[in-house]
Amino acid sequence: MSGDAHLLVAADYVVFAVVLLLSAAVGFYYAWRSRRQGNSRDFLTGGRKLNALAVSMSLTASYISSVTVLSNPAEVYRYGAIFGYLSISYVIAVVYTSEVFLPVFYRLAINSTYEVTVVLFSTLFLLYFKLLAGLHLSVSVQMTGMNLWGGIISTATVCTLYCALVSKTFITYDTHTIGIMFAGYMSVIIKCVILKGGISTILSDAQEGGRINFVDFDINPLRRHTFWTLVIGGTVGWSAVYGTYQPQVQRYNSCKSIKHARLALFINVLGLACTLTSSVISGLCLYSFYKNCDPWKAGQVSSPDQLLPYLVMDILADHQGLPGLFFAAVYCASLSTVSTSINAMAAVTTEDLIKPRIKLSEKKLLLISKGLSVFFGIVCVAMAGLASLMGHMMQAVSIIGGVTGGPLLGLFSLGVLCPFVNSKGGLCGLVTGLAAAVSVSIIGMISPSPPEMTRPLFLSTEGCNFTTGSSFNWTTPLPTEPSLFTTTPGQNTDDIHAVQWHSPSYLYFCVIGGLTSVIVGIIISLLTGGLRETVDPRLMLMKEDTLSYHLFKRLKNFTTKLNETKGTELSARQ
Repeated sequence: MSGDAHLLVAADYVVFAVVLLLSAAVGFYYAWRSRRQGNSRDFLTGGRKLNALAVSMSLTASYISSVTVLSNPAEVYRYGAIFGYLSISYVIAVVYTSEVFLPVFYRLAINSTYEVTVVLFSTLFLLYFKLLAGLHLSVSVQMTGMNLWGGIISTATVCTLYCALVSKTFITYDTHTIGIMFAGYMSVIIKCVILKGGISTILSDAQEGGRINFVDFDINPLRRHTFWTLVIGGTVGWSAVYGTYQPQVQRYNSCKSIKHARLALFINVLGLACTLTSSVISGLCLYSFYKNCDPWKAGQVSSPDQLLPYLVMDILADHQGLPGLFFAAVYCASLSTVSTSINAMAAVTTEDLIKPRIKLSEKKLLLISKGLSVFFGIVCVAMAGLASLMGHMMQAVSIIGGVTGGPLLGLFSLGVLCPFVNSKGGLCGLVTGLAAAVSVSIIGMISPSPPEMTRPLFLSTEGCNFTTGSSFNWTTPLPTEPSLFTTTPGQNTDDIHAVQWHSPSYLYFCVIGGLTSVIVGIIISLLTGGLRETVDPRLMLMKEDTLSYHLFKRLKNFTTKLNETKGTELSARQ
């Protein structure tokens, strides 16, 4: 492979340009069609006219982020295909959201899921996605030799354009770009299968390398990935996303009926499953190609997140346009994630901070909402640039999503399911849950789990070609796991490890925060007279709201009629 193999060519840049131009065209087209859109509610929820298919594709596309495209395959490459158990958590989380949160949110027709007391937590949650999207966008840009700031600014400009013009554009755009995202994934997978002579070779390599590791039911919470950590931790984490995350609720409320909203959720599971399957297969392809010469340990990439782009440039560089297609898919993922955050931030600010305090006409609120989209687009550029400079500090940023999601899920669950929980209990539970999750995450940074708990799989460099004519710098020091805390020279590390408290799996951060929030919220509410308070029934979940109630009722009626029919037939025979 030549030294120029890791640079995009003209055809690849044409693909980039076409994607960005199409994105801008979508914004202008729907802005023109919706030019008489009259109020902020229509702007933020699309006027409740969207169908289940469009919303479900938008739900999926918003989480096929640059994190999914780049990090998930690297996770499978290093820790194995057991990562695929997350698909079970998707199903459970969607069922919980559909039964518990969706009926209440849709009945209330709220634009924002957050009250002022928790708006700071929602802001952190959204800024987290901006930073993370910016980090992975910068990784892709640097891998292709593109100008970093040019890539960031062009992406954020397009996102801001169609978010500021009309809100439902980002939903419509998602339905268009999800195909591009999957096309980028499939271009890599298909080429790998062809070069390896079939999927059986890739699976055989993965089996020999220990990557097919589904049989792991260890209940030890300190283990990074087991069946239980992935299913339990994943369920709580994804329930937080689908039950409390502002962009998701906006999408539910944009549906024409609650049936369409519920159907959109369940169709979305199929999209998530396809995405996860693509990630697992891509990770196994990575291992099959680099089982004898790991680019990360060999110093060819500085981060595991760069492994998939490295593979793309390795196997697709001779096919002009295909590398551009893959990186366009990463861009589309970033566009979807960033546009989702911009629109959600505008909704939270308008509904929770401006409306309750300032009386304005709907026309002025609409203009403010669009202006906020522009403002948060500029903020996004700054956040993405900051993310590109933070290096391993993004390990700390990635914790924000986990530590805020659990307490928020606990708070929302209490509010919907427990009528005796009052504001004092809810707020105390939220703060305590956040403190518990933050404490555990700090322990995780100070005292990361040892290799016997994380169990990274073996990676070899024995097959690397160290010839002097190589176009790569093989003398780069081997990278190590990033850590926010290092020991000083002369410090006795053996003594330190002897007193360390190892944190549980990162997937349990949400669980710890959520459980703490629920337990403390219930106790404080009971101690402060929560049982004596009355609650508006519209704010609570009623059994008639749930799909399971109606299914059970139909099953009961069917069984009753069947028994009556059998009784009639028996009487007739007698």
